[in-house]
Amino acid sequence: MSVPAAYFAVVLIWSTTPLGIVWSSESVDPTLAVLMRMVIAVVPGWLIIKLCKIEFPTHRQALKVYTYSGLGIFGGMLFSYLSARYISSGLMSLVFGLSPILSGVLAQKILKEPKFSKTKKVALLISLVGLGVVCFDNIYGASSGFNSDSWIGLVAILGAVFFFSLSGVLVKSVDIKIHALSTTVGSLVLSIPLFFIVWLLFDGTLPLEEWQARSLLAILYLGVFGSLIGFIAYFYVLQNLSASTVSLITMITPVIALYFGSLLNNEVITENLVIGACCVMTGLALYQWGGRKRTKVAITS
Repeated sequence: MSVPAAYFAVVLIWSTTPLGIVWSSESVDPTLAVLMRMVIAVVPGWLIIKLCKIEFPTHRQALKVYTYSGLGIFGGMLFSYLSARYISSGLMSLVFGLSPILSGVLAQKILKEPKFSKTKKVALLISLVGLGVVCFDNIYGASSGFNSDSWIGLVAILGAVFFFSLSGVLVKSVDIKIHALSTTVGSLVLSIPLFFIVWLLFDGTLPLEEWQARSLLAILYLGVFGSLIGFIAYFYVLQNLSASTVSLITMITPVIALYFGSLLNNEVITENLVIGACCVMTGLALYQWGGRKRTKVAITS
């Protein structure tokens, strides 16, 4: 696979994943939809590990990485699916764009990284203002097109971003190198039983007659592409491009996701949503590149 093709694949998959989550939860309970997605992802992932003879360590440090990664998969995905019935796919992607900034905040507390510079503090403030505008528009905006329970979706997706960011920071705290696919499969193996328990507690039914083709196809797409191929492509891009180029993905995907949501799912894009999105993207850009000195970034495989 060429690097441009892999980069395009990551952008496309990450841009369509929120819409896939919304569609998969239309006729299938969210707890079951996410469980089915993870099961679909783990089977081909395990087969690839065996066929390609990729090392799959099970020592203590490896299990710690799987656990920390599984925290992001379980918490991030569960709350994302729960939010899908209350907010649009574009808004889900937009809020997830804040994950690099939240990761930076958590890294200060957990990894004892340096405090934010003045530029990054301004970036954080701008992003929070944008998020506030979006939240106000969804909760109180009469023309937003969202139901009165949209605050539930906003809280849920913020919870998803928190678990996703926390997981990434915790993984960095473990000094070990493991193949990305092994980490993914190990994390899925640990998180699937948790998804199964949640499904049993909150739903536990299999109303096959209510399932629609679009939901099932979305689950299949997310399992194969969103949870497996997308991650492999992202790892490949990370090895072959600079960190600044890769970070562009988090800025591109929310814009495309908003477009796809409007085009394919008739999601309403209001003026306040556009203003809020611009603030979030501006803050993210300032956080990524503001005040950065010109340095060469070396990425090794």
